[in-house]
Amino acid sequence: MSTRQSKGRIRGGGHLRPDAFELDGGPVGILLVHGFTGAPPEMRLLGEAMAERGWRVSAPRLPGHGTHPDDLNNRTWSEWVEEADRAHGELTRDCETVFVGGLSMGALVALELAVRHPEIAGLMAYSPALWVSTRLIHLTPLLGRLVRTWPKPASDLVDPDAEDRGWCYARRPIAASAQLLALQKRVRGGLGRVHQPLLIVQSEGDATIRRDCGPTLRDGVGSEDVELRWLHHSGHNILIDGEWPTVARWTAGFVERLLPEGSP
Repeated sequence: MSTRQSKGRIRGGGHLRPDAFELDGGPVGILLVHGFTGAPPEMRLLGEAMAERGWRVSAPRLPGHGTHPDDLNNRTWSEWVEEADRAHGELTRDCETVFVGGLSMGALVALELAVRHPEIAGLMAYSPALWVSTRLIHLTPLLGRLVRTWPKPASDLVDPDAEDRGWCYARRPIAASAQLLALQKRVRGGLGRVHQPLLIVQSEGDATIRRDCGPTLRDGVGSEDVELRWLHHSGHNILIDGEWPTVARWTAGFVERLLPEGSP
């Protein structure tokens, strides 16, 4: 059963701690960036699957997440990118090869890092939030002056136990949503500067982002090596819904294909 705690502050996964985590491994590093209003636990299943391959995993907690929606309302998109960049820097000190993956907004952060760091070996964009389905996000720069949060819609997750595998806010911070809007515009405008190999995974049942996000990302980047894969029995958060093992298998295959010969 999903849970709601602290007067609706947390949606699902109330038994989990929303902390950053690292998993030890060898010279191949995987940086995993969670989504908007989410927290590192939603990256845990994928991270553990990658660690089982002998790869080192880092999943930072972005500023304003895992605390309270009011905290997120006081943050900017650049703070989210800077924290991911800091975690990337730490990973590169220990690993010879680094891949970066992100969920939803985390995919946008990953794409921004790719422009900053051409040496990133490959990117994984899970449910990339180039656009969200609701047009109300375009009103958030004004609404944020009047209202702090608004309710989230009903979950689109298919597996009834999926919500308990993640941690996220029960309400959507409006000022922070305006920052997400700004990040979306920035990333869409810079897609042509992304040249790393790219794996995109999106679900047909995703009610949060527009269906053309994956195809637009595939066609817009400067990368020559791009895979777009579709799921058919998952909601937006494909890393905690029932098909997450499929996503993990596709991710492992993508990473292994790109590793230098002889790498662990």
